[in-house]
Amino acid sequence: MSYFDDLETRSADAREAGQLAQLAVLGVEDLAARPVLRKSELSKLQAADGPFGGLHVGDVAHVFQSPGPIYEPGGVTHDWWRFGRFLHAAGIGRDDVVQNCFGYHLTPAGMMFENGARAVGARVLPAGTGQTELQARAAHDIGCTAYAGTPDYLKVILDKADEMGLELAFKTACVSGGALFPALRQAYAERGIACLQCYATADLGHIAYESPAMEGMILDEGVIVEIMTPGTSDPVAEGEVGEIVVTSLNPDYPLIRFATGDMSAFMAGQSPCGRTGKRIKGWMGRADQTTKIKGMFVRPEQVAEFVKRHPEVSRARVIATRDGDADAMTVRIEAPEGGDYAASLQELLKLRGDVEIVPSGTLPADGVLIEDKRSYD
Repeated sequence: MSYFDDLETRSADAREAGQLAQLAVLGVEDLAARPVLRKSELSKLQAADGPFGGLHVGDVAHVFQSPGPIYEPGGVTHDWWRFGRFLHAAGIGRDDVVQNCFGYHLTPAGMMFENGARAVGARVLPAGTGQTELQARAAHDIGCTAYAGTPDYLKVILDKADEMGLELAFKTACVSGGALFPALRQAYAERGIACLQCYATADLGHIAYESPAMEGMILDEGVIVEIMTPGTSDPVAEGEVGEIVVTSLNPDYPLIRFATGDMSAFMAGQSPCGRTGKRIKGWMGRADQTTKIKGMFVRPEQVAEFVKRHPEVSRARVIATRDGDADAMTVRIEAPEGGDYAASLQELLKLRGDVEIVPSGTLPADGVLIEDKRSYD
């Protein structure tokens, strides 16, 4: 088994010590005392204080703009975005030509994967998106062996190549930015293409990746990941679903406790591939479950605050439905029988609704605090 570097197989204690030394804090408890930074807050900082919101930015080569708009810096030094680790795990190296179909315009995904390809010594066709006939022709003429892009666009290229009578040489696909459905992965496998996915954001770069073992996603060595109750700074119980909060150890742009808005859960144990880093289960939905009910916004942090106020409550979930032409709200609460929570809920949610007390373990541990079951058909 070949690894990108020795960091991938270090002990948990060595990893924690090394990461905290990079962060220049004394321990995990110091990190936990820092406030969570949300994308909405970053946007406000940038609106008030310029493109990077007054946050530390080192010597970088690029400035990108993501929807919002939110501005992100980018570098061209060795593996600045940390994608080399993912591409190496996928088996890409000096003998490969990567057809990079991530966008190069304004947003950073194209440069992220190009930087990673350089880190493993591969050549790059900077294809971007669109012009599928030209993409198929270039893949054939150049002999591209690896694809980087969204999960579904490779199939578009393959189908176009079939239509044009062109034989392509793809053996590997490194995908992100969309759902990789099992049927699509299997369709690629039937063509002899191994398809692996990673999780990344424009703000943080590479966060987690699949290895050929394909058991969860291994955390990148350059990030510290926490899983929080949505809308709060409170960690979930080990193995439960919550919001992914990431601390980036990039000295040029060290985001501390940045809330991604995505949901996942930690997996027990380590990957069969031999990499010892923690794993997450992959993308499991969005954390921002804010829902308008009866004309009022109900937010996950309000539900979380209710649970904190009542130690005997293990879990709560707001369920929005329709009663004829009107909204209806039910709050299911895991708690001992006999409790009266209507007044507390009305104070926090600013709404009245039905309260159902259910036995402990009834509500799924899926990180959902607000469930919208309304249908307007």
